[in-house]
Amino acid sequence: MIFPKYQLVAYVGLPGSPALGPLDKDLDAKAVKLDKLSRAYAAGRTPLPVMELITVVARGSRGKDGMYRGRLDDAKIEQYLTVARKHKMLLLLDIQPGRAKILPEVKRLERWLKEPDVGLAFDPEWAVGPTQVPGRVFGHTTGAELDSIAAYLSGLVQANHLPEKVFVFHQLSARIVTGEKALKPHPGVVTIKSVDGIGARTDKLKTWTKLTTALPPSVHAGFKLFYTEDTRHGPLMTPAQVLALKPRPELVIYE
Repeated sequence: MIFPKYQLVAYVGLPGSPALGPLDKDLDAKAVKLDKLSRAYAAGRTPLPVMELITVVARGSRGKDGMYRGRLDDAKIEQYLTVARKHKMLLLLDIQPGRAKILPEVKRLERWLKEPDVGLAFDPEWAVGPTQVPGRVFGHTTGAELDSIAAYLSGLVQANHLPEKVFVFHQLSARIVTGEKALKPHPGVVTIKSVDGIGARTDKLKTWTKLTTALPPSVHAGFKLFYTEDTRHGPLMTPAQVLALKPRPELVIYE
């Protein structure tokens, strides 16, 4: 069982894109830093570091298929999984689908999701409609759509006798996820809402309270910190300040 035994702490990134988080290059060195950081969050639990790789990235241009997203190739995913395993970390494959439907993008990664130490993250802020452009509008999802992803992952876990699989969805405002109550528990899947508000600590705490007060019982809480955007408004929150949040953030992500 992932919880309550473990405390997850993640770095996020995309190869060659430092603006999207620390996992852009020098993966071994970053893994060492992440391991050290994760220990600052232990607080009675076993720290479990996580590498969150942006595997499908939303784009402002159409691309060949008009879907406004790019996909990492398998060789890159393999490279990140190799480093994650070397350092005994989980790998999360993050999807920003653009105009593409989310479930087909998830299923396209099935060969990786059948691995015991690979989970999934979905960033619905970047899931836009058929006439919309990512970055110009906020995308959105529904509890029913999130439930369909969790159900698919649960099926993979059961069919392949896998350990519990982590499924994270990112949310920075209430309107990004509607009908959240439709998201039900699924055997073998640990669902985490990552609260992604950017800015000053007071603003982050307001977003946190708004998005976690009515958390479904089967959904765990996660919290995101931004090395660049947050520090424009004051010092980055410390591990002690993050752990003081209620409910406890069981996943803390650094971008």
